[in-house]
Amino acid sequence: MTDYDPKDWFRYLISFDKGDTARKLAPALLGMAAYCSAIAWFVIEYVHPGPDSDLKNIAIMHSLLGFVISTLLVFRTNTAYDRWWEGRKAWGSLTNNSRNLALKMAHIIAPDDQASREFFRSMIPNYAFALKNHLRGHYEASDFLLCPGFDPATINPDNHVPNQVAMRLFSKMDELYQSGTFRPEHLLVLNEEFSSFTDICGICERIHSTPIPYSYSSFLKKFVAVYCLTLPLGYVLSLHYWVIPVVMIVFYVLTSLELIAEEIEDPFGTDANDLPTEKMAENIRKAVAALL
Repeated sequence: MTDYDPKDWFRYLISFDKGDTARKLAPALLGMAAYCSAIAWFVIEYVHPGPDSDLKNIAIMHSLLGFVISTLLVFRTNTAYDRWWEGRKAWGSLTNNSRNLALKMAHIIAPDDQASREFFRSMIPNYAFALKNHLRGHYEASDFLLCPGFDPATINPDNHVPNQVAMRLFSKMDELYQSGTFRPEHLLVLNEEFSSFTDICGICERIHSTPIPYSYSSFLKKFVAVYCLTLPLGYVLSLHYWVIPVVMIVFYVLTSLELIAEEIEDPFGTDANDLPTEKMAENIRKAVAALL
């Protein structure tokens, strides 16, 4: 995720980082400029339409459809942002619950039981790293911390890694219960935070694996394409060659909104606008280490 100061207007007016839509759409913008230039040159130099040309009727179509396309893009952007924000809330809950679990473990486990404290000090943040890599679709054994009772080599990357880490946590809790370290009331106190791990994983998986319906996305892209490709035909009579920059601006705005929505609807990757799950997992590790 890109860190920035939202109050620094001037800097972001002139900067084009890797997450900026202008860089990503540069080839398409150049193609649209060439297309508009060809249309304007052909109509102005060869067709010579009169003031009553039917081409003006195309402009009326654009004015009628402008409200429709703006409504669709607003809905698309809001839906994508809701998914991004829901993912952020899920990881915020993971951070809070990890801290709460570590805080309770710190008081329940005796200070002289260093092996158990070391286990939870490593395994609670290990779950956050397992979830981060699971959502990104790859396995990083180096993200896990080795501790008494857990060896990263025992993890099978072909199976659900967060579930495997959660199983290790539950097994350790059951072991401490059988040995008398945990009493029944302790399990009741710890159950909410422990169960939340799987719940949060399910929320993130739902966001990650359920994109916007194909028919909706396909229709919106086709709508934007047809709208922009017919713009120079409708406005070349009134704008002449100025139709080129005008159409490029309209094309840039409409396609940028769709591009941003595509990027943030799955916020768990490594794009510039995705959630900083790596940083949040590191913060969980630091907080848990301090508490335990």
